[in-house]
Amino acid sequence: MSEPILLGLSGSLRKGATNRKLLREAARLFEPGTFIEADLNLPLYDGDHEADVGVPEMVQLLADQIAQAHAVVISTPEYNKGPSGVLKNALDWVSRTSVKPWMDKPVAVMSAAAGRAGGERAQMILRSFMVPFQPRILQGPEIHLADSSNEFDADGRLSNDRYEHTLKALMQKLRTEAGF
Repeated sequence: MSEPILLGLSGSLRKGATNRKLLREAARLFEPGTFIEADLNLPLYDGDHEADVGVPEMVQLLADQIAQAHAVVISTPEYNKGPSGVLKNALDWVSRTSVKPWMDKPVAVMSAAAGRAGGERAQMILRSFMVPFQPRILQGPEIHLADSSNEFDADGRLSNDRYEHTLKALMQKLRTEAGF
């Protein structure tokens, strides 16, 4: 059997975002395998643009990456008590492609946020956004990384053993769900 492909989606576009760091830690703990971090810097969904030009290449690439991955991990920040617009926009665009890449795909959802709840609300709402796509979303263990800017060391590694232990358990469960 070949190595698994893990696709990571960060709801934050910032280069140094804690959600990106959390994705990279998830990939490290998921290993061995190939990790691809998706580019969600997509144009805003516009039905008129879609009717005139079609689905942008970068959206089709994202849909193809989801389809080809053995498993997906999504990390969302919490903006105003919900997931980021970046993440919602990506989900909306992918739903417009001719493939159904999420169908039965093993998916782990997690969050990193500045607040004390660690993005728990955003994660709950994100899970509801995923329902129409029918992936196999893991129910836990849950990762809600609170005060996230203080939870990584200078090398981008989780500095709290409790979070690392929980993330490792989640990634092991995702590997199993993906058949590895």
